[in-house]
Amino acid sequence: MVSADEFILTLSCPDRPGIVHAVTGFLAQHNLNIVDSQQFGDPTSKTFFMRVHFAQVDTADGNGKINVEELRKSFEETAKPMSMKFDLSSTAQKPRVLIMVSKIGHCLNDILFRQSISQLGIEVPLIISNHPDFAPLAASYNIPFHHLPITAETKADQESKILELVKEHNIDLIVLARYMQVLSPALCSAMSGKIINIHHSFLPSFKGAKPYHQAYDRGVKIIGATAHFVTSDLDEGPIIEQDVVRVDHGLSPKGLTTEGSNVESKVLANAVKWVTEKRVLLNGSKTVVFN
Repeated sequence: MVSADEFILTLSCPDRPGIVHAVTGFLAQHNLNIVDSQQFGDPTSKTFFMRVHFAQVDTADGNGKINVEELRKSFEETAKPMSMKFDLSSTAQKPRVLIMVSKIGHCLNDILFRQSISQLGIEVPLIISNHPDFAPLAASYNIPFHHLPITAETKADQESKILELVKEHNIDLIVLARYMQVLSPALCSAMSGKIINIHHSFLPSFKGAKPYHQAYDRGVKIIGATAHFVTSDLDEGPIIEQDVVRVDHGLSPKGLTTEGSNVESKVLANAVKWVTEKRVLLNGSKTVVFN
């Protein structure tokens, strides 16, 4: 079981000497012990990235417990002089994830199963779909299912309802598990850095519709999947995870789709795990992934 007295600190700032010293000094001053620490200095952007998993050292009388709000406020004094952008959270607080899906359900089913056996440390308070097909699957996991159909005329209203549900359920992350609708710039902006998509091809190749048919027409020897953050530029968001599988000339588009579905599920699950464990930091149009 995860301790209520363990925390994750992630940060990015202009690279300079003394950053690690400042962070570790802060932790030592507050009687906090490092469990795991990773860092990376990007020589191109001149930006430093760091993730620290730490715990409060037990005291003999059990007093002196620090909560996450106190830690955030206290760390601001260290962060400000170094222009740090940081996030500090308790490992006891599971991220709340909204899953959105259309009519292809293997990624949805995979995430729900992994969450049910604690392979993913998340809560799924609701599922949204523009089709009713997976209401029974949601019910089997006792998760509320919201059918929000969409047309060109109702897109703005439908997305407004999505944002209302995001606020109502205190959603930390939206996962598009083969949700086959292009999100509006307004929704992308409102949830910037908080939406993950699984694209069923090895981006940047074969963007848009029917990538496996495109791959078949080109006679590819590997197919893959890409999990990325969603931006208003279609399939152009920072990449989180990718994987591939070898194929040959004997596979039809349907066969390629079957092989690809397995890769998609694995890639999306990895992305959800790493993002919700605070292992992914944005670095402009790229990501830094500590795993």
